[in-house]
Amino acid sequence: MASIDFEHIDKIYPGGTQAIFDYTLAVADGELVAFVGPSGCGKSTLLRLLAGLETITRGTLRIDGQPVNALPPQRRNLAMVFQDYALYPHMTVRRNLEFPLKMRDLPEAEINRLVGWAAELLSLGGLLDRLPKQLSGGQRQRVAMGRALVRQPAVFLMDEPLSNLDARLRVQIRAEIGELLDRTGITTIYVTHDQAEAMTLGDRVAVMDHGRLQQVAPPRELYERPANMFVAGFIGNPPMNLLPARLVSTGAGGLRLQLGEQDVALAWSEPVERWRAWSDTALTVGIRPEHLRLTDAAEGVKATVVDAEYLGHETLLHARIDGMAAPAPVAVARLAGLRPFDKGQAVRLSVEADRLHLFGPDGLTLVNAAADAVA
Repeated sequence: MASIDFEHIDKIYPGGTQAIFDYTLAVADGELVAFVGPSGCGKSTLLRLLAGLETITRGTLRIDGQPVNALPPQRRNLAMVFQDYALYPHMTVRRNLEFPLKMRDLPEAEINRLVGWAAELLSLGGLLDRLPKQLSGGQRQRVAMGRALVRQPAVFLMDEPLSNLDARLRVQIRAEIGELLDRTGITTIYVTHDQAEAMTLGDRVAVMDHGRLQQVAPPRELYERPANMFVAGFIGNPPMNLLPARLVSTGAGGLRLQLGEQDVALAWSEPVERWRAWSDTALTVGIRPEHLRLTDAAEGVKATVVDAEYLGHETLLHARIDGMAAPAPVAVARLAGLRPFDKGQAVRLSVEADRLHLFGPDGLTLVNAAADAVA
């Protein structure tokens, strides 16, 4: 096992296209960090830089404290699992597992021991004499992981390993990967575009966009305390509602939050002086769908139903907030159970005011829910 340090990493390709910008991140020995972000954000490029398959333009990459910028891939003691499994189709499972060990000229007894260990760990014992074409997608993925694990690497790299599997199998294999990595304790970088994988597997999650690190934090902190609007809108399914808003001074010296022509009550018990500098400034308010509720109270925010998704255990209500400038944004409320709605129906929504997030004109957070909003 090993620690990993990305220190001000830049990657610029011939022709001037820059894929990674000043990337700095420390991964502790034995930690699993999930890299997540939209397609083209640079997460797989970082994995290839770490593996030595791409050269770093600027910055320093360290493994266990030692710079590895100039170290060839075979000397970095890393193992990688690819999206497409990359198994040798003409070799049996046993021979696929043996291959990296024979390339290192290990004794036959040691090869048999490591193959047996991996086969038991990954429940491959009954599959050792089969060819990859005779295996299911989940079985092929386990073989690919076994071939990486027999090398006993210091660092485990996984590049979207579940993206070729169907939804149900992804959930099953995801749980198996989490259990396996807990047992082995190998330092792991897990690249995915699926936030559910990142949030369930990662000790920490590093969110990327356009080659830049937006935020790195444990999953719960990332969800409850997003650093900016990109993270707030990317993490969560459905994502956080992001609505134009304005803090307005009241006659009593306080502040109120305006959504178009409507007011939202604030639950700040601390003095409002901290926020007075943002008075009458165009801001963005963030509200998680589970923090919107239907209400009959007069102080509820007026809205008009646009659509509803009936999912059995819950209903996702899509409603356009009344009194906002066109094109008025649509907010999503997560409601328990099956709730019938008609398009065009007038509803009122109550907002859990102590769970609001406020973002400044630059997109950075001003208030991260109750932890920052309530003294």
